[in-house]
Amino acid sequence: MSFSLESLSLRVRVFLFFAALGLGAVVLLCLGLMVGYQHLGAPESLNAFVQGGVIGSFGVLGLTAGIWYLFDVNVSKPIDLLAGALRARAHADIGAAMDPSVARYLGDLAPAAQATAHSLSETRNALAEAVARETTRLSTEKNKLAALLSDVPVGVLLCSGDHQLVFYNGMAVDLIGKATKGVAPGLDRKLFDYLREGPIRHAHARLCEAEDPDAASDLLCATRDGVQILAARMRLLPNEGAAPGYVLTLRDVTADLAAHTKREALLAEVLDRVRRPAANLRALLAVLPEGSQTPPAMDAALRQEADGLSRAIADLAKRKDEGQADLLPRSPLRIADLTDGLRARFEAGGLMLTAEDVPLLLRCDGFEMVSLLASIGLRTAALLDVKSFELTVEEDSTDALLRLCWTGAPLRVIDLEQWLEAGLDDDVPGVTGHSVLISHATDIWPEELVNGRHSICMPVRIARRTGPRPKPIARAVVYDFDLLGKERNAKVAEQALADLTYVVFDTETTGLLPGQGDEIVQIAAVRIVNGKRVEAEVFDSLVNPGRTIPAASTVVHGITEAMVADAPDIATVGRAFHKFAEGAVLIAHNAPFDMEFLRRHEPAIGARFDNPILDTVLLSAVIFGQHEEHSLDALTHRLSITIPEEARHTAIGDSVATADAFLKLLPMLQGRGLTSFGAVLAELRRHGRLLKDLN
Repeated sequence: MSFSLESLSLRVRVFLFFAALGLGAVVLLCLGLMVGYQHLGAPESLNAFVQGGVIGSFGVLGLTAGIWYLFDVNVSKPIDLLAGALRARAHADIGAAMDPSVARYLGDLAPAAQATAHSLSETRNALAEAVARETTRLSTEKNKLAALLSDVPVGVLLCSGDHQLVFYNGMAVDLIGKATKGVAPGLDRKLFDYLREGPIRHAHARLCEAEDPDAASDLLCATRDGVQILAARMRLLPNEGAAPGYVLTLRDVTADLAAHTKREALLAEVLDRVRRPAANLRALLAVLPEGSQTPPAMDAALRQEADGLSRAIADLAKRKDEGQADLLPRSPLRIADLTDGLRARFEAGGLMLTAEDVPLLLRCDGFEMVSLLASIGLRTAALLDVKSFELTVEEDSTDALLRLCWTGAPLRVIDLEQWLEAGLDDDVPGVTGHSVLISHATDIWPEELVNGRHSICMPVRIARRTGPRPKPIARAVVYDFDLLGKERNAKVAEQALADLTYVVFDTETTGLLPGQGDEIVQIAAVRIVNGKRVEAEVFDSLVNPGRTIPAASTVVHGITEAMVADAPDIATVGRAFHKFAEGAVLIAHNAPFDMEFLRRHEPAIGARFDNPILDTVLLSAVIFGQHEEHSLDALTHRLSITIPEEARHTAIGDSVATADAFLKLLPMLQGRGLTSFGAVLAELRRHGRLLKDLN
């Protein structure tokens, strides 16, 4: 058995300390007398030195023992008594008042312990009452929640780490029960009995690799029979083992898709029906003989109105085509998820599909893409007797060229056009291949490849590249507090924090060294007005950096050189962002990093970023102290803010997360009496040393 001082009681340890002190003093006294005797050189004085040493030693030991006794009675013993009394009140539910006289020589320790014990007793009593009330309330809420979850408009599944069903609601039964011909799901059964496992396993693996319990992943999954394509979101449960469980929410996109497609088809039909009569009218007016009996004024008016009608129709058609990109879903779609949904449709028709794994996210409606490619593939197989296909993906500027390839006879354009006119899905009437192409502002065509291979090709807009979620980047925290308190901020300093307007922004860059040529590739921002983030007021723009983007940076933010090739330069985007942030307080996580990139281009932008500035790194340090980590991941996790996996290290995703973090820090600042902007600046200056230590 090993011995350690920690195993001894406080009083024994204090005794050993004084014993060591007394023995040390005796040893030093004896050494001093020995040196003095040797230096004197008189043998007859030995007895005198010995007697002096004995008397001195007993005196030192007696004095040490006396001081130890007083210390033990008035310090060590009262500390033990206080510790025992506190422990009894902490664990034995004792409500009697403590006797402060036992520790009268310990200063304010006894009154503080007594106040702590009294507060603990009151808290325990209040907690017991609250628990009793909450137990009654929760039993009622449990019944309400069970009824509510059974009827929410999305399917909710709770699965274990090995994908066994633990919970499901009524909507989930309706959604995934169809895959097993009406057989309802069962507890402790495999989720993959109902849904195809590819996208679900991929999403689960991505979230586990992210090591962020608050991350979420959007995915597209198919039922086992490939008939339904479901939009889903996965979020991990608190990890209690090697493979954490997860919550999966499912939504059938059919109804929304049908309504959206019908509106688009109606608008296209209206424009087409009006365009032809207008063109005929212009042609008719153009061939009218000059000598006709129509009055000149009426003839001129007719021609003017016909020209105006034609221009209006052309302008509306152009605006409709330009606006298609704005109608695309915001949620990006992984090519792996699209491939799995398409493979499910092909396998249901007895066909094979192979595909390469390309780390791209597409900005498209997954249900429409799968339906279109599956419809064309199945019809091609029936017409040309093809049994297997290959899906390839090629990056082309801001688009990804999807090619559905096969070996055999070519596909005629006339056949493809006929298929595009036909409906894609019996459950979604009115949705045709042409309507899907129009809604995505794209086209599709047959292509001849080498070695007897043929394909159909369709470009789809790229949202971003993807890959393993990178670890947070360490950025030095460098700050000039004088920038915060210049004269321009004098009026702002007097205003309440809740009354100010804020613009929370973030940038993505080619690297971390602006002084060595790194540049901005994306700027995004959101606005906070009256203490709330305004959902509709968003700034988000790619920036052409005028230089190459290193592969290591692309892995972090997913932005490639092709994606920014046609983007505006920093001068154009900087002016637009300056206007967006006009009159607001700028907020960023590690603001000096982002501001240095912007201020380098102020001459080209033609404006100065002299807004007041707050930094959530500094605010986090003020609230949580030096001992905590202050990265954006750590701060959002501490504040229970979720950054979806696909949004992390995107400028807009980090801007939203920083804004939500600031809104949660705001009441904490106010709770510490920091209610005005000036008070916050003063507190930040006081913590200047702390921020230097953080570096």
